[in-house]
Amino acid sequence: MVKTEPSTDFAGEPDGFERLWVPHRIAYVTGAARPQDGGETNCPFCAAIDKSDEDGLVVARGQTVFALLNLFPYNAGHLLICPYRHVADLTDLTPTEASELMAFTQMSMKAIRRARGPQGFNLGINQGAVAGAGIGAHLHQHIVPRWKGDSNFFPIVAGSRALPELLSTTRQSLAEHWGSDDR
Repeated sequence: MVKTEPSTDFAGEPDGFERLWVPHRIAYVTGAARPQDGGETNCPFCAAIDKSDEDGLVVARGQTVFALLNLFPYNAGHLLICPYRHVADLTDLTPTEASELMAFTQMSMKAIRRARGPQGFNLGINQGAVAGAGIGAHLHQHIVPRWKGDSNFFPIVAGSRALPELLSTTRQSLAEHWGSDDR
């Protein structure tokens, strides 16, 4: 992150805004680092299964599903729950997979509450590319912790989000808080 002086070259006139540069995000915006929505060989979720928890950002593993951090999070602690099986549609899950997906959603919320104390959550599945799924070929449930005032001007003005810590730090904290019976 590089802070610069107020711009004097925006449309040729000073605009009084300071710029927060996040050049690492351009790789995602242009598609160079954006995960591909293809078959199992190009699937970032399938690739995470065979990596170490740290390298794959995996927080917890179950029998049929696993929880991992979103590589491009909407908020700090944004988790994804994915079946191990490469399936695209919620109706393709077996009853066992569907049950464990919901159980992992509940456990995710509890772990995030203990680790970060959010005031609320957004939960959801974007079923298919037209519904907003970035990776529509491999079903995944989003668990996004929310705090009052967490959506500020950055996404609107700068097209960026300010996250308070590295993904590896968030992964470690959530993994440590996983599985307790506390709220």
